Amino acid sequence: MSMSWEMEYKKRLKTADDALQCVQSGMRVYIQPGCAEPETLVEALMRRGPEVYDVEIVHMMTMGCAPYVAPEMAGHFRHNAVFIGANVRDAINDGRADYTPIYLSEIEGLFESGAMPIDVALIEVSPPDSHGFCSFGVGVDTTLTAAKCAKHVVAQINDNMPRTYGDSFIHVNEINDFVESSRPLCALKKPIVTDLQIAIARNVSGLIEDGAVLQTGIGGIPDAVLPMLMDRKDLGVHSELVSDGVIPLIEAGVLTGARKNFKPRKIILGFALGTKHLFEFVDNNPIFEFHPTAYTNDPAFIARNDKMVAINSALQIDLTGQVCSDSIGNQFYSGIGGQVDFLRGASRSKGGKPIIAISSTAKQGTISRIVPMLDPGAGVVTSRGLVRYVVTEYGVAFLHGKSIRERAKALIEIAHPHFRNELYEYCEKTKWLQNAQRAQTAVSR
Repeated sequence: MSMSWEMEYKKRLKTADDALQCVQSGMRVYIQPGCAEPETLVEALMRRGPEVYDVEIVHMMTMGCAPYVAPEMAGHFRHNAVFIGANVRDAINDGRADYTPIYLSEIEGLFESGAMPIDVALIEVSPPDSHGFCSFGVGVDTTLTAAKCAKHVVAQINDNMPRTYGDSFIHVNEINDFVESSRPLCALKKPIVTDLQIAIARNVSGLIEDGAVLQTGIGGIPDAVLPMLMDRKDLGVHSELVSDGVIPLIEAGVLTGARKNFKPRKIILGFALGTKHLFEFVDNNPIFEFHPTAYTNDPAFIARNDKMVAINSALQIDLTGQVCSDSIGNQFYSGIGGQVDFLRGASRSKGGKPIIAISSTAKQGTISRIVPMLDPGAGVVTSRGLVRYVVTEYGVAFLHGKSIRERAKALIEIAHPHFRNELYEYCEKTKWLQNAQRAQTAVSR
């Protein structure tokens, strides 16, 4: 790869509108997700919209806008979400867009096998270095593989995109068109952490030992857990994503990865979701090692980390331990994501702890998240056989190896007190528990 890449770069440099002429009717277009959404290319795609029909747009959750799901775009674009974000949720439940439930670890296999061939990949990368390599920056995720498999790759070259390490580079020669656009990345607003989330986080943090390797997602509970770990030693991270919450732990010398037996001293991740502060922190920072999601979420790789702690959330859990995380009844909400990948991996890890962290109630305390049966239409993301730890603000229930009777009793004990009698009454009807056991538990509490 000689310096001739500079000539190729200049030859392929186009305006966004010219570059998006490659999108034709009936094609499938991949858009880089997360904070790396190439917004300039998305805007040009919308201007292209009236001229094309039946274009399928595939991606995981994006942090920017998704104008292609607007009602007036029907017939021109149809989105297919492999993980649902807030910006496309209404369109999916209104029937204007689709949802494909799949483990994050298996999305790239759809591209590689041809089950979901990609015609055009729209990506956002850093400017090329002296060798002609552009970095995927904060979003390697499924994008590196999509770019490799796509028939045509259009890259938004953004000097705001950090240069990150790992399997996070693409050469100029592998890109068909370049569009230069200097603009801030799509930042994730920091969630407001509530007292309830702090209470749940306190119970979660009690399960995390020195030398543990963490997987956390985004949201109030993970953001509440991380500050509670400042007294731990030599924590590590192997996760599909990280947010701003890891920065104080790194700066305090808590998150070192020194005891990791798989990829020691490295934070393994697929993408970063956060603010400008996080983007600047990962720039040229060798502690962060980015990989495709098929790698970060491979249960076999996850399990190689001793003391792997996977912290995931849910929408509902029934008294047998079945976990619903992607829908509210038959209304789709998010996706399978990496929950099962990491719970599987942590369950096989030496000293691992797969955790479902959930508030005991929803809708301002009016409904219980621990229920006799999942709502009609609710999808089981994690089966009862895989669940180990369930944590609410009322405590920790350990379900592995427990009978249905034992599971029901343990889950009722961490349910909100206002709903425990209802849950016991259901168990008495099913003969899982008896009146004497209800009385005994009431006395013990």
